Amino acid sequence: MPSTVHFLSGLPRSGSTLLANILNRNPRFEATATSGIIEILFLVRNRWDSVLEFQSVPDRSESDAAKVRVLRGILASYFDEATRPVIFDKSRSWLAHLEMAEKILGHHAKVLVPVRDVRDVLASFEKLWRATSATRQVAQEASHYFDFQTLEGRCNVWMRPDQPVGLAYNRIKDALHRGFHDRLHFVRFEDLTASPETTLAEIYHFLEEPPFRHDFDRVEQVTREDDAVFGFNDLHTIRAKVKPLPSQWPHILGDIANRYHSLNFWS
Repeated sequence: MPSTVHFLSGLPRSGSTLLANILNRNPRFEATATSGIIEILFLVRNRWDSVLEFQSVPDRSESDAAKVRVLRGILASYFDEATRPVIFDKSRSWLAHLEMAEKILGHHAKVLVPVRDVRDVLASFEKLWRATSATRQVAQEASHYFDFQTLEGRCNVWMRPDQPVGLAYNRIKDALHRGFHDRLHFVRFEDLTASPETTLAEIYHFLEEPPFRHDFDRVEQVTREDDAVFGFNDLHTIRAKVKPLPSQWPHILGDIANRYHSLNFWS
């Protein structure tokens, strides 16, 4: 297992794939594509206490200690073939389970939290939907067909607490409410794309890692995902050159954006 495991967990459409591939240029770092290992850890944690034989252990603390050892072993085995000492596991679920993460790690976690103006996050999803809707139906439309008849309805669906934007947003706020302020480092998409050198320097300071000079004109994409699984094209495709992207929400969302302008509490 690598000597250090950090987490990459924030809002969708906020530069997490770009950040992962920038970090991967450092020979000390290995940042994953969207990872499912937390879901396995979560399932084992939940299933453990429903097993009759574990329920019958007289000393509950003994069973809990064994559970943590197994969870730690799963994570260690998952990264057993990692050749770099520092891993960034990317999943928006980590923020909901930082207590479990820290119990497994045995120390405080460090989480990079990509965020972006919520209006632009919604505009990005709307653009993806428009590019996809001619030939296929995405999962959200299948479940919320009538809401998906309007732009307002689609934004409402994406902001629901069980849908991509709303769920991730609520997880970030709740992690702060649970007192994890010092474990989180917010990485604003707008800063990453406009001032990448300064943004990465701040990240390295947070991670307590020695500085590394990155080439922001040629970012090689090494993380790959089959985006068809998620229903959209090019969800995890990045541009090779890091450069500012003008806000899209004014011409994509129009007046509907007004209801979301106050949500960017990290600004």
